[in-house]
Amino acid sequence: MQGLKAAYRHEAAFRQECWLVIILLPVALLWPVSLIAKILLISSLMLVLIVELFNSALEAVVDRIGPEYHELSGRAKDIGSAAVLLALLLVLITWGLVGWDYFSTR
Repeated sequence: MQGLKAAYRHEAAFRQECWLVIILLPVALLWPVSLIAKILLISSLMLVLIVELFNSALEAVVDRIGPEYHELSGRAKDIGSAAVLLALLLVLITWGLVGWDYFSTR
């Protein structure tokens, strides 16, 4: 719980993603789609938070090493950010495909 509190307190991106989950989780639970679709919707949201936590931890470790710029430090941060981007794209694709399937059969 301390890690979640620290991430929420110190990481703006994590706060934003938490609000995304707070808004979309009830939608996923109430949307009349199959259980598998609900699992995919919720899992994609949780994956964003998990990846963001790893990215924030990586950035904290890199910043702890020192404030001076180093190519490998920059690369590590960029790769962590890319992982978050891919997780967010997965949310977009998952929600888009479930929505497409739901609305195309109505």
